[in-house]
Amino acid sequence: MKLEGKLIGPWVTECRRAWLDLNPSLVRKKLTVDLCGVTFADDSGVALLHDIHHATGAEMLTGSPLTKHFAEQATALGNGRKKGE
Repeated sequence: MKLEGKLIGPWVTECRRAWLDLNPSLVRKKLTVDLCGVTFADDSGVALLHDIHHATGAEMLTGSPLTKHFAEQATALGNGRKKGE
């Protein structure tokens, strides 16, 4: 799944819909989320990344310190830590 641009507001809703449509076909496949083109993610965007990672164990591909930060926030939320800890 390749994401680009800002993961905010209505785009989070659209991305969640796309992921939920894709999810049933992932029964025997590993999901990779390409964040290289993401320029910003708000709290709801990071929460969506967490939900995807938590549900599928998806690998997060990053290409910059910024996208690595988004991926770390999403996976840290899954380890019982709150954003910013």
